Amino acid sequence: MGPIRHVKKVVMISALLLVLTLSLGGGVASKSNDSAATYENLKLFTEVLSIIQSQYVDEVPAKDVIYNAIKGTLRGLDPHSSFLDPEMYREMQVETSGSFGGLGIEITLKDDVLTVVAPIEGTPAYRAGIHSGDRIVKIEGLSTKDMQLTDAVKRMRGKPGSKVTISIVREGWTEAKDFPIVREQIRVQSVKNQQLEPGIEYIRLRQFQEQTSGISRPRSKSTARTARSRA
Repeated sequence: MGPIRHVKKVVMISALLLVLTLSLGGGVASKSNDSAATYENLKLFTEVLSIIQSQYVDEVPAKDVIYNAIKGTLRGLDPHSSFLDPEMYREMQVETSGSFGGLGIEITLKDDVLTVVAPIEGTPAYRAGIHSGDRIVKIEGLSTKDMQLTDAVKRMRGKPGSKVTISIVREGWTEAKDFPIVREQIRVQSVKNQQLEPGIEYIRLRQFQEQTSGISRPRSKSTARTARSRA
């Protein structure tokens, strides 16, 4: 039964690729017809969605297909844009509160690899020896390849006192190393200031938070944002 399902998947994917090839081949428009071309491509998307719903070997909710399509669109623009569905948006709200249960690292996707921007001083990740530039290849044994940034953050955050193991690859190492880290309540300081000399103050805004004066959180349920987060 397994091989038959695999063959069916191959056939369905091949059919989708054929539809895409034929439709895109006949959908080229001049600059003066940009709007018409846009609607034509949207029509193509609905046709593909219809084929998936009616012929794909597994039942896939239309919402999942649409959300994945939007995520792929934004990910194809640049490394700094991503789509937040309602659940991921709630995770962002946790971050902008300035306090969450986690490891204390700032992470991003660099060349499609989950990468540490910097550990937050005084946090579990900092004490465990996590460095800037470290690549996180696994979280609790699960590969981070093709993992969305928000998904990775969700897996690393958790109840203070609980443990999570991340696998790190570092420049100069021949293999990955596991770092078991106990989560703590992470409090991110939004604004840092330092007096350089009398009358001159250095002020650094590290993150927009609820506590940051004059800054309020976005209110839409789904949005795009800079793809850098804390876990």
